[in-house]
Amino acid sequence: MSPVLGILSVFPELFNVNGDAENAAVLAARSRWSGRSARVIRLALGEKAPESAPGMIVIGSTTDAVLPEAIAALRLLRASLAEWIAAGVPLLAVGTGWELLSDSIELPSGTVDGLGLVPGRAVAADTRVADDLVIASAFGRLTGFENHARNYELPAQTQGLGSIIYGRGNGGGVGASEGLVLGSVIGTHLHGPVLAKNPALADHLLSIALPGYDSRTVPSGRVDDFARAARNVIATRLELALETA
Repeated sequence: MSPVLGILSVFPELFNVNGDAENAAVLAARSRWSGRSARVIRLALGEKAPESAPGMIVIGSTTDAVLPEAIAALRLLRASLAEWIAAGVPLLAVGTGWELLSDSIELPSGTVDGLGLVPGRAVAADTRVADDLVIASAFGRLTGFENHARNYELPAQTQGLGSIIYGRGNGGGVGASEGLVLGSVIGTHLHGPVLAKNPALADHLLSIALPGYDSRTVPSGRVDDFARAARNVIATRLELALETA
């Protein structure tokens, strides 16, 4: 019997704005559909990091109102997160969850240090964006919703998740970069939850965690059709080309 894939959802009571913590449930479901056992480990505030490394990690997004509490809680996990990232554990961080892993975050009250686990910094934008976000990526066209008041400055030579077809992303607009890819770490502004709306990205992360992972199962195929239909509704509204199977 294959070992159970443990998917760590970090502080879901804080990091579930826009349902982003539920990306962990998407990973668990697709793992099970492929014949691999999986469970979501919900790490609550005040709990210590697991003694053994999880198979995957999800950090969702939170609000600026609770950022001080969120960064204080994450600092207690920094050593474990650094160790797991160095070991190649796949990690998805969305919105402010991604910003908190960076070097710094610019707030109205001043700049605060992030965990410094991924390159770049979150800087104040002139306006908040709350709109659709569509990007071209190595995993196909990714579609979701962005809702943020900061841009993300990537250092030179740092790989983005994709290039923007519609939306603001990291701040440059159409043709510029959205997100970050650093080894097995992915950071993005895409809400949705992003993995529910874009199963190909979930399958990429699972292929890192599970050697030999095969997404070609009947349940996931049906879900993929639903996700494609949902993306095409947005594509129609934005007058983009429709995706085909």
